[in-house]
Amino acid sequence: MNGYYLVLTTIDLFVLSFMGILTRLSESLNKKQKRGFLLAFALIAGISVMEIVTLVVDGAPVKYRWLNIASNFLGFGLSPAVAICLVYVQDKKSAHRQKIQFAVGCEIAYLLFLACSVPFGLVFSVSADNVYSRGPHFYIYIVVYFAAIFYLSLSTVLTAQAFQNRSKALIYPLIVFLTAETIVQVATPDLCVTWLCVTLLAVLYYIYCTEMWNQLDALTGLLNQSSYLHRTAEMTRRGGMLVVFDVDNFKYVNDHYGHLQGDVCLAEIADCIKKAYASYGYCYRIGGDEFCVLLKDTRRETACAQEFLRCLEERRQVVTFLPTVSFGTAVLSGENMEKVKEQADRQMYRHKKERKNSAAEKPVGRN
Repeated sequence: MNGYYLVLTTIDLFVLSFMGILTRLSESLNKKQKRGFLLAFALIAGISVMEIVTLVVDGAPVKYRWLNIASNFLGFGLSPAVAICLVYVQDKKSAHRQKIQFAVGCEIAYLLFLACSVPFGLVFSVSADNVYSRGPHFYIYIVVYFAAIFYLSLSTVLTAQAFQNRSKALIYPLIVFLTAETIVQVATPDLCVTWLCVTLLAVLYYIYCTEMWNQLDALTGLLNQSSYLHRTAEMTRRGGMLVVFDVDNFKYVNDHYGHLQGDVCLAEIADCIKKAYASYGYCYRIGGDEFCVLLKDTRRETACAQEFLRCLEERRQVVTFLPTVSFGTAVLSGENMEKVKEQADRQMYRHKKERKNSAAEKPVGRN
């Protein structure tokens, strides 16, 4: 075996070990995210070692043939699982978990197929003399591998859009890089740099995801106050509208239903804000029960407000103690953002006062 590959693998394993320790010690990742990244790093490390094993035992005495077969099987079989682990860290709702379960099912089916194909040498074969070669249907592995890349790409882009992440376009260069490297590797089998490149991709993906999550409010999934402060300067120059929201009688909900149910209300309200406004602006949680939207198109304000109220009323059929929400608006016209916020707050408090003077509200949701 060329010492060059051993050096590459050593570097690979060092980087993966470092990332594993960094992930384990992270205070910003939740348990699920840590589990996904650690499993992805472990899989990449294991497959990298398997690649070295195949290089060492290929053409060695026949007694090592079983090891040649096993290491190739694990390398080809577990490659798509890395993408599944990286999708797993995105930590979304039940619909997302169902897609993960489907992907895991596909991976298991692929492993079973690969195991059954080994005696026939469909994807790869190891001769009686213990020499590896690609099988006549090696393309099956290529198709599965690219399907995993596509799955990771699509899931990441959709998640970034849902989180209103500004840097979502950066995922495309990463995928192009991995795709190009894979094509080069397929065309030149002796190169053996695939898993070093996958390690680089995993590290960049880790940085990308942590940056995306750092912009989010953990409870609601909306952008957080820090992100809001960074965005306001840009929006003030470009124009638009600020919409501020304040939950009515939120203390009543916390006192009578408990803080956990209060969190449920905040998450439901945030979801309604996102559904109504996210296509036309940026949605933020800027305080305990305070939300705001930086609306890019002022013409959409009335339609978005109506959709928000409709969604809120619909959710109140399920979460019966969901309180009402008062909101106000102010146009971004280049003036100081604090003044714009004060103007929107004044309109919001007028809205709140009008609600309090109305006798039509229910006790739990009244102002």
